[in-house]
Amino acid sequence: MKGIDWANLSFGYMKTDYNVRIYYRNEQWGEMELCSEETIPMHMAATALHYGQEAFEGLKAFRGKDGKVRIFRLEENAARLQATSRGILMPELPTERFREAVLKAVKLNERFIPPYESGASLYIRPLLIGTSAQVGVHPASEYLFLIFVTPVGPYFKGGFATNPYVIIREFDRSAPLGTGTYKVGGNYAASLRANKKAHDLGYSSEFYLDAKEKKYIDECGAANFFGIRDNTYITPKSTSILPSITNKSLMQLAEDMGLKVECRPVPEEELNLFEEAGACGTAAVISPIERIDDVETGKSYVIAKDGKPGPISTKLYNKLRGIQYGDEPDVHGWVTILE
Repeated sequence: MKGIDWANLSFGYMKTDYNVRIYYRNEQWGEMELCSEETIPMHMAATALHYGQEAFEGLKAFRGKDGKVRIFRLEENAARLQATSRGILMPELPTERFREAVLKAVKLNERFIPPYESGASLYIRPLLIGTSAQVGVHPASEYLFLIFVTPVGPYFKGGFATNPYVIIREFDRSAPLGTGTYKVGGNYAASLRANKKAHDLGYSSEFYLDAKEKKYIDECGAANFFGIRDNTYITPKSTSILPSITNKSLMQLAEDMGLKVECRPVPEEELNLFEEAGACGTAAVISPIERIDDVETGKSYVIAKDGKPGPISTKLYNKLRGIQYGDEPDVHGWVTILE
């Protein structure tokens, strides 16, 4: 693909050739449609616009050294979209249809998949929205599922490098039994003010404590948290955290590497004990944490004492990226190769 500076791509939107769409009408999913239009014709009373009946996913495709294109854990993304659909009363798209749509969207836009070793990948964004008109608070009767793709560079400008985070107490990302475990736009809207405040204070992202007691670690910005100590990979258990597919993968890899894995409530004070910590998600894979400042109490939890990513985080990051690019064996069957 001429004219794209792959090595300096930002994490943003770029127009590609096609998107794919599937409509849900009369209680059934229709045929997949190909589209080159970037806009959606939508009723002004659509439930997506008024009542937040909207869900999305994020996954990536990678071009390997062997030229093959690998898509990472698409069945997990299908399952998480189905869980979100159940949570906000939208029809579930079957895994097979999801898979077919992902493969088609990637195949049609193959010229936008960045080359191996460029540090960039093809970001895949599935979206499901309620489209029929509704003025009372009820689920829609019609829905649109679509997938668009865009080439992206690293989420954080420095790539795999340590970043400072700040605990922000005045905003909650989500309630304990709210929509935090679902990937809905409202959770991200709820994080915008806290995220802006963190950036204004000079931090890479905000850090949330649990909404109920403000005692336990919840999420870091739009990512899951993990900490390493005593050869153990520790990640918070909570009813308001999005189940990250990256975190799930890292837990498995940590276990493969002989680490103990614990998913449990993590009190804020425990930050003092971690030898390494990171934020993890599809966009950044792992963003190692340099320190977490609690501006309200004046405490600062310095995790990366030398300012560098720790050895276990580095090993996990390289292993996961290796599987995604085909440089490491895919022993767990996580990768789908585009034929």
